[in-house]
Amino acid sequence: QVQLVESGGGLVQPGGSLRLSCAASRNFFSSAVMAWFRQAPEKARELVANVTNTGKEYLAESVRGRFTISGDLAKNKVYLQMRSLQTEDTAVYFCHLQSIYGDPYWGQGTQVIVSS
Repeated sequence: QVQLVESGGGLVQPGGSLRLSCAASRNFFSSAVMAWFRQAPEKARELVANVTNTGKEYLAESVRGRFTISGDLAKNKVYLQMRSLQTEDTAVYFCHLQSIYGDPYWGQGTQVIVSS
């Protein structure tokens, strides 16, 4: 059984920064895609950013210019550097991994609260 372990969430003031980390508990396969999703209260889960094992990256328009995704997919690790955080970024952030075999995995989520 593979688990994704997220860390780095917390409470930050508007304009602040946080760095989220995600790593798989076991590495008997590599990833095709790793991503960060988020879900705000009473809203649907949405894709924030992803990175593929070919180096392609995607960032949602709402975070472009403020967030950066990076990772080592051979080691099943992904990071999300978040800068200039806004209250609208408040959400539970979930790590997602799709293995090279197509199997999906989700993390438990880490809470990010942006508030003064």
